[in-house]
Parts: sequence; structure tokens; C-alpha cells
Amino acid sequence: MAVGTGAGPVRKTGGGRAAAADFLSMDELLTAEERAVRDAVAAFVDAEVRPLIADCFDAGRFPTELIPGIARLGVLGMHLSGYGCAGASAAAYGVANREFEAGDSAIRSFVSVQGSLAMFPIFTYGSEEQKQQWLPRMAAGEAVGCFGLTEPDAGSDPASMRSTARREGGDWVLSGSKMWITNGSIADVAVVWARTGSGVAGFLVEKGMRGFTATDIPHKYSLRASVTSTLHLDDVRVPESSRLPLASGLSAPLSCLTEARYGIAWGATGVARDCLLAALSYAGSRTVFGRALSGTQLAQERFADMVTRLSAASAIAVRLSQLKEAGRLVPAQVSLGKRHNVRVALDIARASRMLLGANGITLDYPPLRHAMNLESVITYEGTEEVHTLVLGQALTGISAFGGSSDGDS
Repeated sequence: MAVGTGAGPVRKTGGGRAAAADFLSMDELLTAEERAVRDAVAAFVDAEVRPLIADCFDAGRFPTELIPGIARLGVLGMHLSGYGCAGASAAAYGVANREFEAGDSAIRSFVSVQGSLAMFPIFTYGSEEQKQQWLPRMAAGEAVGCFGLTEPDAGSDPASMRSTARREGGDWVLSGSKMWITNGSIADVAVVWARTGSGVAGFLVEKGMRGFTATDIPHKYSLRASVTSTLHLDDVRVPESSRLPLASGLSAPLSCLTEARYGIAWGATGVARDCLLAALSYAGSRTVFGRALSGTQLAQERFADMVTRLSAASAIAVRLSQLKEAGRLVPAQVSLGKRHNVRVALDIARASRMLLGANGITLDYPPLRHAMNLESVITYEGTEEVHTLVLGQALTGISAFGGSSDGDS
């Protein structure tokens, strides 16, 4: 099966597809090391992801065979320091997410969950023993992690979680379920959040523990090349040494979501770019009414709108990286980036599909595959509506989140 029209990144601006890839030359703000990360990940996506991702999407299969190659790039937990992690800059982590998502949201989701939702909480809230046990293996791709926060009845409202952890002697007993968990059934360790008598706590639940099972969610129209699972916790007994000792309250898992949302804000620019380039390539070779589709006024209006919105999204991503590197990034700013950039990407994917006409509904071209994936991306890690209310609260000082002020910020 064909996988598109060679819509990989173009490095030099100057006209046509090259100008569209980075119209405002934002990548000139990257350091040499950050450009090296960009080029290495883009080359991997071109060589390893694009040739198979359409078939994986069609089959509903995550390509686990890519994990060793992804790990060799040094991107798993790359924004962390020590324990086999690269200690890369915020922008380097951002461009890596951008290039992975240009291939498919499923690949970026794997990298994002591994680094920001599984490794980050262990790094930030774990004991030294937990860090030594898990982080080097996870950075090397030898162990996979997942993040168990969302529940069947508590998606955008994590404060309403029902999963519990009760103390029995020197152990904890976990009960409940988690849903829509990326990497769930392939994970060696799950970072599970549950209510205790003194608030929300995090636990490392290992694959094979008695009472712990993961089942994949079938019949997905979106993120079909990603593993999405339900975690079942049937009185799972874990030792005190499996509790994240520095995680106290809901702010701990929410801080992990902020890390992941930052990567999504960057990733969305990659998928938007890939759709725009695919549409430009197709429109340049498609003849309608005696002229190239790209030479029609309506097509050029759409391209102008798409490149303008993509450029604004890229500028937001770069600014978020600058604030993050300076230690000044706050969750509401990340909400702005996630909300804006994913919406832009979804709109560009849909507009690109329309320019492709009937050909756009096949997997021979990437825009509709990207659009279907983005229907999940605009929902997970806080829905568009949730981030709207986060921004509203930041601007007015008034929470509009129902009966809880926690929201999903």
C-alpha cells in the first residue's frame, strides 16, 4: 500500500513545498544540537515509519518492531537527566515530537507516554531505587510504561476517580479500572493513580502482578496504529516500595499531563505540516479544467490560510519551549498551545483531504488518516473544552468547572 506523496520535511525555504514547511524560518531559532535531533528523527520517520504506517493503521496494529530503533535515537525520556536519559533541551524534545507526529500520532503518542507520562513521574516523584530500577531500561526501550489516570466515568474530571488503594500491613491493595490507556497491554509497568485515605497517590504496578490485567479496546476509528487499553485492578497487592513517595495529591498526575501536553502542542505542528505538504504536492500534479489545481484561486486561498495558521502554531510551540527552558512555563500556557495547535492541525488535515478529492479518502494519502487520529488528540490530555475553561479561569480568576475547582489543568 502506498503511504503518501513523500511529504516529509523540507529543510530549506525558498518556494513551494520548501516555503510551506517552515514559512517563517522558525527552525533558524534551533541550536545545532536541536537541528541534529530534528534531522535524526525525521530521517527515522522517512525510512522506518512512512513505509509501514498506513498498513499498520489499516490493520489496527502498533509497530512494536520500531521500539528498538526509536530507543537508539535517544528520545525516550530525552528531556530528563541521568539514568540513561539525554537531558535534552525543551526545544529538542519538541521537535522530536513534531517529526514523530508527522509520521503518525500513534508513534508520537508512544514516545510521549513513555517519556512524559511514565518516566517523568518516576523521575520526579519516585525513590532512588525506583529510578534505578526503571528509568535506564525505559530509556533503552527495554521496558515500556503506561499512565493510569483516566477512568470510564472520570475522563476530563480526574478528581472524580473511583480507583482506590487501601493499606494492609506493609502492602497496598489497589481496586478499580482505568480506560483509554495508551501502551496499556504492552506495558511492563503502569503508573497508576488511586485514592487513599489521605488523598491521591501514585503506584508502580508491574505486568504479571496478581489481579492486574490489560485488555485492548477494539473497533477504533482513530489512533488505529496505537495500543489503547483498559486496565483492570482486582485487589492488586503491591508493596510500599511500589508507591511513588513524593507524589501527594492530584497535582502530581496533573503535572505529568502538563509535560505530555507540551509535546502535543509541538506534535500537532508536524502533522499539520505533513497534511499541507501532501495537499500541495497533489494539487501541483492534478489538472482540473485545463489547469493545475494549485493554480486555482480557491486552492491558493486554502493554502494561504493553512500556512498562516501553521506558522502561528509553530510560533506558539517555539515560545512554549523558550518559557519551559527558562523555568517560567505555566499549565495555562500549555493549555493554550495544546488547544490552539491541535485545532489548527485538525482543520488543516480536513482542508487538505478536501483538496485531494476522492483520492483523499484512501490510505494512499495521509491527511484523512491524520484527521482521524487528531479526533483523539483533540480529546485526550484534556479536551478542547477543558482547555477553554482553563484559559477562561486564567483570564478571569473564576473557575467555571462545575462543582470542582480541580478541573483538568
